[in-house]
Amino acid sequence: MTLDAAVYDESKIKTLSSLEHIRLRPGMYIGRLGNGSHPDDGIYILLKEVIDNGVDEFIMGAGKTIEIAVGEEGSVRVRDYGRGIPLGKLVECVSVINTGAKYNTDAFQFSVGLNGVGTKAVNALSRRFEVTSFRDGEFARAVFVAGELQEEEKGLSKEKNGTLVEFQPDPAMFPDYTFNREFIRKRLKRYAYLNAGLHLDFDGESFYSEKGLLDLLEAETSGTQLYEPIHFRDKTIEFAFAHTDNYGETYFSFVNGTYTNEGGTHLSAFREGLLKGINEFAGKKFDGEDVREGVVGAVAVKVREPIFESQTKNKLGNTDIRAGIVAVVRDEVSAFLYKNTELAELVIDKIQQSARVRKELQHVRKEAKAKARKVALKIPQLKDCKYHPAPGKPSPSGRENMIFLTEGQSASGSIVSARDPMTQAVFSLKGKPYNVYGQPLATLYKNDEMYSIMRALDIEDSIGRLRFDKIIIATDADVDGLHIRNLILTFFLHYFESLVKRGHVYILETPIFRVRNKEETIYCYSDKERTEAEKKLAGRGSKRRPVEITRFKGLGEISPKEFKQFIGPDMRLQQVDIDTLSEVPRILEFYMGKNTPDRREYIMAHLV
Repeated sequence: MTLDAAVYDESKIKTLSSLEHIRLRPGMYIGRLGNGSHPDDGIYILLKEVIDNGVDEFIMGAGKTIEIAVGEEGSVRVRDYGRGIPLGKLVECVSVINTGAKYNTDAFQFSVGLNGVGTKAVNALSRRFEVTSFRDGEFARAVFVAGELQEEEKGLSKEKNGTLVEFQPDPAMFPDYTFNREFIRKRLKRYAYLNAGLHLDFDGESFYSEKGLLDLLEAETSGTQLYEPIHFRDKTIEFAFAHTDNYGETYFSFVNGTYTNEGGTHLSAFREGLLKGINEFAGKKFDGEDVREGVVGAVAVKVREPIFESQTKNKLGNTDIRAGIVAVVRDEVSAFLYKNTELAELVIDKIQQSARVRKELQHVRKEAKAKARKVALKIPQLKDCKYHPAPGKPSPSGRENMIFLTEGQSASGSIVSARDPMTQAVFSLKGKPYNVYGQPLATLYKNDEMYSIMRALDIEDSIGRLRFDKIIIATDADVDGLHIRNLILTFFLHYFESLVKRGHVYILETPIFRVRNKEETIYCYSDKERTEAEKKLAGRGSKRRPVEITRFKGLGEISPKEFKQFIGPDMRLQQVDIDTLSEVPRILEFYMGKNTPDRREYIMAHLV
């Protein structure tokens, strides 16, 4: 027997160019690919990498404006007014990995893109990539197709110094992609907040902040903060924070101009410095949980050589900066409180109130845990999955687990039968959840169902211990189902707001209609889709065929065999998102509060 396919010799060794390797293993460089329906999809990472270069120029004092445009066909144009890429190295800087000025600390003291990969990844993953650099009356231009250089040009120019990048993500890498302009706007807002003085122009709208992180905090906590935010800024660190009446703690952390949504060393150091600063001022040893309860904070640091967990820069890993950040935050917080005694009293009052509430809750928590142990060692409504990510660490690429929160036994039965038991868990609600809006935290421990959800997710002590990558609300598409959905969302927004802010909560979209003939079946998610499917399957004239249309009244009516495709790799998920924290109280008050006449009037006015 011969095994020619297994022959291992010199002919099997292959050397890839920089851009070939990026196209072969895109996940190593930009994380997920996606189609633009999620803010972390690859097309937004490509846009971010190009904008980052303009931000780096601003940080170095060159160029105060970045212009961004996205065409209807998915093309992108980014123009900065920095120093421009050195003309003689233009091609290398956008096509050869580990080439760039960001290794030279004289040229770039604080840069996001230190690994020299960003723009190369954009080039490699674009159908067409064009870069033009303008420097001191001259220009150089290069055009690439799928990472391959097509043409170069040099000459004289009257344009202002800077760099123009135009690219179109390759549909072969990003099938059926579209840019969500709201995702882009949110990213540009953050760029503006942490780069005070930088103008970002997009779709005729200018994003600009004069006060930096203080503006961010004002926007996020407007109407909910207990006092004017405390703010500090120097050349390498900026932070701002304020207490609110919300549960838990919420932070926005940044490194060298980019948002680190998973935090890292700088965030943990800021939290420690905040605790030490307040304790130093008060001359007491408050518990960290009490000091940070209700805090909304933002911290941005500039690091000469940042170490990120991946090219997508979600989490900072530098350990050498920790002590310095702790010391600065401690000293500045303590000094601020000494200078502002009235504000300091509000801070201490809030901490003491949090301590009292925590102590009052201790016996309630103890009783709830004892009661849960008597019922069962396991959570009775939970059908768990086998795989869970390590707490506080991102899941390996391509491997995510999820939990479906469903209503009733029939719906959960379909999902349990159709699910992948390795990565998909199911929690079955007994009925309509309790409306917790305006209820104290003790209510969470006295309500069996809500307490069981918290235990299933393992978020009692910390959101960082979440056992699932995605929390998916799966309810019927009728009035009762929508009401249950709102009650679950109220539970998360009221007690565990950070789960929503971090993008863990989703809504499962399931088909409302099944349209079929003898040859084909089409599942439809709206009346419009049903009408189109009916026309397609019925045919025209003498070739008209009978069409069967079934309306699913609930999830339990969909057979497990059918349901499997709706919770498979192509499942339709709608991520629950809130623009700012300050929106939450207003939304909950309107939809879940006691203003029944106003709500009824709104619903009737918008009823279709």
